[in-house]
Amino acid sequence: MLSHDPLWPRAGDWTAWTPGARADAVVVGIPTWRTSLSPGRAHTTPAAIRDALRYCSADALARADGSPLVVLDAGDAVEPDGAGEAAATARVAEVAATASLVIVLGGDNAATVPAALGAWGARIASAGLVTLDAHHDLRDGISNGSPLRRLLEAGLAGARVSQLGIEPLVNSRVYAARAAAHGISVVTRAELLRTPIDAAMTAALDRAASAGGPVHVDLDLDVCDRAVAPGCPASVPGGLSAIELRTAARLAGAHPAVTSIDLTELDAARDSADQRTVRLAALCVLEALAGLATRPVPIPAAEERA
Repeated sequence: MLSHDPLWPRAGDWTAWTPGARADAVVVGIPTWRTSLSPGRAHTTPAAIRDALRYCSADALARADGSPLVVLDAGDAVEPDGAGEAAATARVAEVAATASLVIVLGGDNAATVPAALGAWGARIASAGLVTLDAHHDLRDGISNGSPLRRLLEAGLAGARVSQLGIEPLVNSRVYAARAAAHGISVVTRAELLRTPIDAAMTAALDRAASAGGPVHVDLDLDVCDRAVAPGCPASVPGGLSAIELRTAARLAGAHPAVTSIDLTELDAARDSADQRTVRLAALCVLEALAGLATRPVPIPAAEERA
């Protein structure tokens, strides 16, 4: 039982989203897991992240003038794998129409497909993508290793895709060649040792937004060092630090072109006893929201002012 302190409001106790309800941000779970290359229980992760949010303060989720962000929770998509992917895509699209930012809680990386397609809708031709990931995700077939290939086949332009944190030692030359053939910008983990994450992330976001379309950001937690992300089956020693991922999440939330963010490749059932990976994911949710709070407040439409 968590303690109660009226002077220390907990994050995560958000009102349920209902169709048409307007919000600054909406959280929705897409608990993909059935096609994972590393079988596990990634479908348990959205609930675990929601629980972890309650260990954090809600006070950071306010604009400079003190007004709080309106954050709603749309629950989880039902059985998003396989035939349910279309319904999950439609769910994100419905939510995105009512909010400035959609935050998707995966699930494995297969969740990125319905998350991005739902948020982009008919604007995919001008959309952009930034991934923080140790892997290219350009595999054949349908799995958590194929989301980028599937998005490219759906119409996403590789010229507006950036991948940060790629680890060549856990990828193949074939997939690296595919990324190059599509014009994807790849920044390896080694290169990020020389380029601060804030500079690399800002450049990637601007590239993704260069056609004026919506941008999706995929925060694949296996980009992080295995010491801070033991709940990610494919994380490796030497990945990003927790604060680097959190910095990237805040910059994503602050960028005006970013309409959706996902957190994926975390299997809460495989996390360490102290839940360090789940808690990192929860902090990334809050970092994204804190970034959103720095955006200019949108001017209401005439009918809303009336």
